[in-house]
Amino acid sequence: MKLYCGIGPNSYRVRIFMAEKGIDVPRVDVDLTKGEHKTPQFLELNSLGQIPVLVLDDGTVITESIAICRYLEAIHPTPALFGSDAVSQGKVEMWNRRAEIEIFGTIGSIALHSDPMFAERLVQFPAFAETQREAVPAKWAWLDREIADGRPFIAGDQFSVADITAAVAAWLGAFFGADIPDSLVNVHHWLDRVQERPSWTA
Repeated sequence: MKLYCGIGPNSYRVRIFMAEKGIDVPRVDVDLTKGEHKTPQFLELNSLGQIPVLVLDDGTVITESIAICRYLEAIHPTPALFGSDAVSQGKVEMWNRRAEIEIFGTIGSIALHSDPMFAERLVQFPAFAETQREAVPAKWAWLDREIADGRPFIAGDQFSVADITAAVAAWLGAFFGADIPDSLVNVHHWLDRVQERPSWTA
């Protein structure tokens, strides 16, 4: 296998996931600032010109960070990061989806509509970026209430891909000045637990 990745939250999600699994594959660094994701060679791998991209030994190409993680989970089932039984799998799927829509997507919109690097991908609306920035504290406050029951991780007792998604969203938010409010102690304690894991430096 070979992983094409670079800067950005989606590559980071896959790197953390792989580190949790103890998976190490050759990596090809794709420099977005130099437009390497728009070269004809790369577009043959992913017509959307986005990273990460996983290329299997037989040439099969898998794109999208969660799809890549799903594949890796299937071939390396332990530790289970998508849940180990029907109930936990349903809860992890639910919480990962919630983290993606409510938090990751909101912060991602700040990046997409304010960073010049994305100006060629879409029509940017800086005012929309600011409305999303204003929405971030309420999104984290919602999660703070949800995990106020004392569970150590977002989907329950076990670390999962939902924690990776939400923690990387926090990392991205800090980069774009959309930090978690200091008053949200449940979220901060949860994030501390995630960031203490060796995989955080992947």
